[in-house]
Amino acid sequence: MKKNENAPDKKNISRGDFIKNSVLTAAGFYIVPRHVLGGKGFTAPSDKLYIACIGCGGEGANDIHHYATAPKKNAEVAFLCDVDDHMAAPRIKEFPKAKFYHDWRELFQNESKNFDAVSVAIPDHNHAIVGLSAMQLNKHLYLQKPLTHDIYEARILTEAAKKYKVVTQMGDQGASCGGMRTMREWFEAGLIGDIEKVYNWTNRPVWPQGIPWPDKHPPVPKELKWDLWLGTAEKTDYIDNLVPFNWRGWWRFGTGALGDMACHIIGPSFKLLELGYPTEVTCSASTIYSGIFKEADYPESIPVASKLRYTFKLKNGRDLKLYWMDGGIIPDRPDELDPDVNENEALGDIPQENDFEGGTLFVGSKGKVSCGWGGSHPRLLPLSLNKDVNIPQKYPRVEGDMDGHWWQWVDACIAGHGNAEVDSPFVGYAGPLTETVLMGNLLLRSFNLRQKVKRHDPVYGDIEEFQTPGRYISYKWDGENMRITNFELANQFVRRKYREGWGELKI
Repeated sequence: MKKNENAPDKKNISRGDFIKNSVLTAAGFYIVPRHVLGGKGFTAPSDKLYIACIGCGGEGANDIHHYATAPKKNAEVAFLCDVDDHMAAPRIKEFPKAKFYHDWRELFQNESKNFDAVSVAIPDHNHAIVGLSAMQLNKHLYLQKPLTHDIYEARILTEAAKKYKVVTQMGDQGASCGGMRTMREWFEAGLIGDIEKVYNWTNRPVWPQGIPWPDKHPPVPKELKWDLWLGTAEKTDYIDNLVPFNWRGWWRFGTGALGDMACHIIGPSFKLLELGYPTEVTCSASTIYSGIFKEADYPESIPVASKLRYTFKLKNGRDLKLYWMDGGIIPDRPDELDPDVNENEALGDIPQENDFEGGTLFVGSKGKVSCGWGGSHPRLLPLSLNKDVNIPQKYPRVEGDMDGHWWQWVDACIAGHGNAEVDSPFVGYAGPLTETVLMGNLLLRSFNLRQKVKRHDPVYGDIEEFQTPGRYISYKWDGENMRITNFELANQFVRRKYREGWGELKI
């Protein structure tokens, strides 16, 4: 990769500039790290991608593993960054040549000339600020699902991808699997007719939800940089059992079951049926009681289980109903299944992998197709039909199947923007999909909005009680303008305010 003479002098970029997103306008980034120049047998700079990895544990560790094991050996983990020394330690040991930072802003400020791309796998509430800052430095970006914590952030990242013309990929590896191509071939061959409805479900949450905010605040572990972990989130005292995983169940940090799995599970419908924004959405959710006829109020915590129904307008003018279920709720049992068959194994499991994370069921006018999360292992119903299906392959498969999702992005970054395809680009797919997923969370948050009202009871006289005006109505969604048009209170959840000192998202 070659040097861009318009790249800014890193000495002139202050730490505050990164926070405010005001001067991140670098036009180029193709400087090769010095430690790879020269030496017998070194890979040519134009054939290798140098990656700064933000987040070293969990999904971050998985992402890093895939870059390090790319078959073409054309990716190098050049920098590591994490706010938790415990989570970072295994990666630091594995990649001793990768310089380590705690603060991604300092990494970007000090090293912007020494890497080509950024990979982000951190809690949802900080996805957007890091991702946008990377794109404003003209760095290619791999960002874990969901792209963002709120709808507005997803729109901003999509617009930024258009403006800065970098290669973007959301971390929903199922989009690159062969099963996705197989289903496209089946649908185009008319195997199940016109698709009329789609059911989606997951075993999430597998972390605590529907619980009160903790009232105990133990000391911050010495290995954790708590203020950096909070990032854009509101100022919060440290609570136990939050890091590194259970943050997913709290609205101020996570996006619940929808955020964790819906990009994987709704993704096949979004891609194969070319869905846009939904026009109308309904929801129901579990309620918790703290006493007899006394409903608990835990506004910080995501409901234990939920069910949503999205309505989409297809390109041919028909309406499509798409259902989402989590927390142990699954679709009604199809008549095509034998009584003794485990429905979740038959419809959503990935064979031989004991994978019960969820699935998708397409219901067409002539038949049904189900698949595991991400579109993997599609199968016709009844299951006996699968031995006779013979639809020719029409679309090329990604080398490595799901593993190829990371390698595909690396190859596309090296080829340059617009010269190679990826399966989850922000523009046209991952951005609108994330908005749709998070619009479901907007309903779940609105479901538990409470208003105190006074009324006269014929037995008890004048009393005060709470009403929940956001429940059991159908929300009309103006996707282009990111607004609920028939329940104004819900629009407060389209965009959140960042903590003081962390600026706001602007492109």
